[in-house]
Amino acid sequence: MGLFRSSEIIGIADSALEFALAASEEAHPNEYMGMLRGEDAANLGLDQDGTVLSEVLVVPGTKTNPVSAEFNPINTPNDLSAAGSVHSHPNGVLRPSAADLSTFSRNHVHIIIGAPYGSDDWQAFDQDGEPIDLPVLDVDPPEEDFFDFTQEDIDRELREDER
Repeated sequence: MGLFRSSEIIGIADSALEFALAASEEAHPNEYMGMLRGEDAANLGLDQDGTVLSEVLVVPGTKTNPVSAEFNPINTPNDLSAAGSVHSHPNGVLRPSAADLSTFSRNHVHIIIGAPYGSDDWQAFDQDGEPIDLPVLDVDPPEEDFFDFTQEDIDRELREDER
């Protein structure tokens, strides 16, 4: 993914939506809040241009209660692929509040999830708080290679340290 996102968001990975729904249900009766990471569709095996919301980023220090969720922007991951936000409304209302709208200008897509947190209990919104269609895509996030090593690699390194 490049430094500046220039492609439109074409959908959300089903695994990211499932994670957000489960996290929202687990946080109930409090709100849940997270950020959404975008991945180039080509990196996910899709033959089209655009960005897929592929993962939910948990922000350390998020404070929640039954009517709000907030985090200090200094705690947000230093991640250039952040493309949206997701939060829950335990009361089930799938419309942005005035407080929600004040934060929507920061990213491209915002998802509100409502109780009872089923597969249809969510709505995506644009930066202006207008509902948008956001297809759920059956894709797998790319493998992270941060921990790209095997047990054989570990054993070899241990043998070298013993010498």
